[in-house]
Amino acid sequence: MERGDEARFFEAILHCVADGVFTVDQQFRITSFNRAAERITGVRAERAIGKRCSEVFHADICQEGCAIRRTLQTGREVIDQPARILNQRGQSIPISISSAVLRDEGGRLLGAVETFRDLSTIERLRREIQGQYTFEDIIGRSEPFQKIFAILPDVAASESTVLIEGPSGSGKELLARAIHNLSPRRKRPYVVVNCGTLPTTLFESELFGYKRGAFTDAKKDKPGRVALAEGGTIFFDEIGDLRPETQVKLLRLLQEREYEPLGGVQTCQANVRVVAATNRKLADLVSRGSFRDDLYFRLAVVRLTIPPLAERREDIPYLVEHFIERFNAKQGKRIQGVSPAVMEVLMRHDFPGNARELENVIEYSFVLCHNGLIGMEHLPEYLQAKATRRDEGVSGPLAMPPLKQSEANAIRMALKRHGGHQGRTARELGISRTTLWRKMNKYGIRASDFGAGPTKFHI
Repeated sequence: MERGDEARFFEAILHCVADGVFTVDQQFRITSFNRAAERITGVRAERAIGKRCSEVFHADICQEGCAIRRTLQTGREVIDQPARILNQRGQSIPISISSAVLRDEGGRLLGAVETFRDLSTIERLRREIQGQYTFEDIIGRSEPFQKIFAILPDVAASESTVLIEGPSGSGKELLARAIHNLSPRRKRPYVVVNCGTLPTTLFESELFGYKRGAFTDAKKDKPGRVALAEGGTIFFDEIGDLRPETQVKLLRLLQEREYEPLGGVQTCQANVRVVAATNRKLADLVSRGSFRDDLYFRLAVVRLTIPPLAERREDIPYLVEHFIERFNAKQGKRIQGVSPAVMEVLMRHDFPGNARELENVIEYSFVLCHNGLIGMEHLPEYLQAKATRRDEGVSGPLAMPPLKQSEANAIRMALKRHGGHQGRTARELGISRTTLWRKMNKYGIRASDFGAGPTKFHI
């Protein structure tokens, strides 16, 4: 094999590797950059080559602990060093780094090679297993969510009681967990009390615990949920379902921060942060006399409202992408997204079950989909039926012209799948490159946001 053929042979192998691989010279300037490195960083090879590696990766170890610098200084390999980089879209990506020196046939030092593996999927699964939901895991680009995100760090840092209102399936517990995990109490317990399933007769003993002999079957002391949450956060889910006789017992906990276990004679102090959620409007329950006004005002020191998904449809494409990534990680599949027709159906649907219903739709589609794209045939029957009625010309909301937001998001998702390559994106969408370019200009979409350099069109 001639030297030129050998170089092409090894270059082809390099581009097939799933891990990111790049090389640098002795001045830390990038000399090669494989396709996986492009995918993980969002930076094209032609833009990366010639730059210092710190200018491309913006890693948390660039200033201190740089693997390549240590390798060049010592000549020793670095294996599986953890780090985080910022990709082209400003997202923090966890990676695992290995590095080694590069020498020519005569043993002269040329530079170094670094391989890095994207650990985002592993980190996401670890967080899901541990029940750890952070600020970044809450998916919402709509204005209502952006307002919540703007104040969420301050809310979490405070000790104030928080009331989260929103329909079932909208993500109230996810938000409650984020408040706990962003708070100074994050290393202490997070305890959930489901008020809708807890019988009234057991409320006091479950919440405050009991002492031995408090009742017939009380053979030994048992701590309640408040004691288990000591130093941490206690989350009252569906608090609007509390009966009036139990509301007064919770009121004392909020007012005095103290309680007495059933059968006990000593008062216990409660060092807990209280977060509550409901799918009902507590103010309406107060006006009807079914919820105590004094308890309501104690709970609603900070009130956060999550609108139904039908009122924030612009979040749907981001939620779809999030759920696809999650199920790819869980099921070991490589589904890239949904077809434009599917996205249009999802954008039109009202989702009475909110984000939970959308998650179920994507999970159902994963069961049936065995290629790279979720199509209409993979959707649940009730969504397929809606699409069929629309195509047959049924009047009403389903007969509306396609939503502009749906078209824009279909273009964004296709660009992401193809790394910003407009030719391949246009072919997938079944339109010409010129039409794609005009639509991108119309919706303010830039190919560079998806890893591609600027493209010039002459029309």
